[in-house]
Amino acid sequence: MDLPYRTRDFISFRPGLAAIVLASIGIAAGAGARTGIGSIEVDQLQAKLDSQQAQFDQVRTHAKQEVNAMAARLAELQAEANRLNALGERLTRIGQLQDGEFDFDKPVGVGGAGPVRDMKPGELHDGLDQLQAQLQSSGGQLTLLESLLFNRQLDQNAVPSRMPIANTYITSGFGGRADPFGGGSQYHKGIDFKANVGDPVTAVADGVVSYSGVRSGYGNVIEIDHGNGYVTRYAHNSKLLLKVGDLARAGQTIAKAGSTGRSTGAHVHLEVWQNGAVVNPRKFLGEQGNGLKRG
Repeated sequence: MDLPYRTRDFISFRPGLAAIVLASIGIAAGAGARTGIGSIEVDQLQAKLDSQQAQFDQVRTHAKQEVNAMAARLAELQAEANRLNALGERLTRIGQLQDGEFDFDKPVGVGGAGPVRDMKPGELHDGLDQLQAQLQSSGGQLTLLESLLFNRQLDQNAVPSRMPIANTYITSGFGGRADPFGGGSQYHKGIDFKANVGDPVTAVADGVVSYSGVRSGYGNVIEIDHGNGYVTRYAHNSKLLLKVGDLARAGQTIAKAGSTGRSTGAHVHLEVWQNGAVVNPRKFLGEQGNGLKRG
């Protein structure tokens, strides 16, 4: 390549300086080339970094979705466990278990030998599935048991098994006795309990009022049909609180004690009829009546 006249003249008269200039031009050209190559490498590294960041974001999103799904499963299992705890407490009350015999809030003791390893996500999901199946099975069994105990409780509540008045004693028992008005002997069809006028008279079992009014010799009377062959009669009341057709719950106040009818003083007269025949009420009083004494 032919150099311009002035360039040839410059090289001829100043060869050292010309060498320096040419060397500088070569270095600059080489640096430019290396700069171009470095830029390509940087772009490649940036692209790789962006790809890795996208993969990381994808993994993080997937992990977040997994955590949210497991949190939802955990909430469902916790709700089921709370339901079973509440159901267990109701069964404890219905079954009249002793306090502390079953503590549903106390964690159970567990243990086991090592070694310990990290649990894989699939194993964790399988464990949650098994736990859910166990809770559902236990819940079904407890629900059935609750139904059976509830039905048994209904049956018990429909059988005379309570006192008609609190804090009392028997003044006259069931069966033969001397007539209180001095007219010979008499067959007493019920039990008389000491009471004061106005004391609450309570139903000895669940049932429906079948009679509410005055009966000869009994004064003001309430009779309750318990729907299972049993009928109870409460006599000599000063006031009747329920009418025919009303529902009476065991322990509910149905009348006020008094001395109406053929009576020598305030008391509660209780009769129990079973399938149309009068029976001794004493056997229906349960533990409450075991300690009663005649006055």
